[in-house]
Amino acid sequence: MTRDLHLVRHGEATKDESRLTARGRRQSELLAERLRSTGFAAVHHGPAPRATETASIIAEVLKVPCRVEAAADDFVPHFVPDHDEFFDQFPESERTRGPALAHEAETRFARPGDGPVLVVTHSFLIGWLVRDALDAPPERWLSLNHDNAALTVIRYTTGKPPSLLRFNDGGHLSGL
Repeated sequence: MTRDLHLVRHGEATKDESRLTARGRRQSELLAERLRSTGFAAVHHGPAPRATETASIIAEVLKVPCRVEAAADDFVPHFVPDHDEFFDQFPESERTRGPALAHEAETRFARPGDGPVLVVTHSFLIGWLVRDALDAPPERWLSLNHDNAALTVIRYTTGKPPSLLRFNDGGHLSGL
């Protein structure tokens, strides 16, 4: 069995993160066009408004349902010692619930299965799942940043290690 996990960071959001900017909506439309022929059954997304709006735009173009997933939310997946100043900027709730949600995301999405899966999420989770696919040390997720509406694809095949097919690919955004 093989699964291609398509990970997308939400489109550009307003400063208060309550919705997408006009540019963020356009990024989402361009991404949806790129993914049109992939054959997703649904668009999984985190509950934050910027991820929800991005997923809705993509789902409308792909004519598939949206599914809210707590494991695709915005959270700190792993605390890295000696980086207290960085981690202090995030709410305690994101730091304490993050490792369990990261594990849930790995269990839910990062495994062989039938057909492609699309998850609209946030940079931290994408970095965490890429780090996991590359079998890198846990602290390496911090160095894996992801652009708005860029595409990362990880292939999971039974009996084989994961393969990183694309990382932070924004080719569809070149016209912006």
